[in-house]
Amino acid sequence: MTRRAGAVATLSVADAVDRLRAPGAPERFSPVAGEPLLAVELGREGRALGPHELAEAGEALRRIPAPSVGLRSGVLGQGAKTLVDQFDVVVDTPSELERLRKRVSANPRAASVLVQLLRHGETRDVEAGLVAESLAYSTLQAGPEFAVWLTGHERRPLRPDTRPAVRVWRELDRLYLELDRPERHNAYSAGMRDALCEGLALAVADDHIEEIVLSGAGPSFCSGGDLDEFGSLPDPATAHAIRTTRSAARLLARCAQRVRVAVHGACVGAGIELPAFAARVSAREDTFALLPELTLGLVPGAGGTVSLPRRIGRQRTAWLALSAERLDAETARDWGLFDELHGAAPG
Repeated sequence: MTRRAGAVATLSVADAVDRLRAPGAPERFSPVAGEPLLAVELGREGRALGPHELAEAGEALRRIPAPSVGLRSGVLGQGAKTLVDQFDVVVDTPSELERLRKRVSANPRAASVLVQLLRHGETRDVEAGLVAESLAYSTLQAGPEFAVWLTGHERRPLRPDTRPAVRVWRELDRLYLELDRPERHNAYSAGMRDALCEGLALAVADDHIEEIVLSGAGPSFCSGGDLDEFGSLPDPATAHAIRTTRSAARLLARCAQRVRVAVHGACVGAGIELPAFAARVSAREDTFALLPELTLGLVPGAGGTVSLPRRIGRQRTAWLALSAERLDAETARDWGLFDELHGAAPG
């Protein structure tokens, strides 16, 4: 009772409800025991569905380990309308569904952890969300998908920065923090994290600082985590302890209403996860956002599973992370990830 959409087998809404209500649904839709993705054609109802059936199916969508993707096609029936908000992602075309299937199939464990974090993050506060994200990230660091990426990555020798990775200065009641590794497109290193935390701690401690302005030097705001440092800590437990001890995300969340971030160029990984905590994000028209962590067998680890859903919602965050596709500045503005756009820098 399946139908092909592109190269992805999809279920009608009624077929999906029947399978979701079965006791074995978590094993049927699982990265280790069954299908790594549940795909449903929302415009194909199949039959009339009762309220009890739909309620059980909605609960099951939050329990199955695999990501669920709804393909919006045609006019939605009552069943699809009831369930559409419970899916992890909703897409508009079969080609989008196929691209998601390929991404998820390549790293199904990371994809499963991602959607589980996002589903249950809606009921967590910021602190609990950051702890859950770090635990999930650390678990995946010990997993086979990250090991495959790590084996294929040629790590360059780590070289200490010749100057502070973040410039910090104050003008009256305004504190400026500028990421300053332009030769590495402001890759988010341990040194940059430490320096950023020091600056943010000052802002949190001093109520007389009325505005904190975060920006980046060079061609990009931040190109994401410094890949040459990935996997360099002795073990995932230590990595989790460090991540929850020194957290720029936690500090940003504490002073978020006073923070304005000016982004440009590449905003990758931490480069978009951290700005999303701020009350105001302005972007140049050449800016793009990207969450590539799934392709490494990981999930966002700089607070993105906490900050991004609060700005753009759970389903759009899941799409951004599962697809690992670029989000252009105009779309990011329309979604609410950026608050305003301004012209590109002078040539």
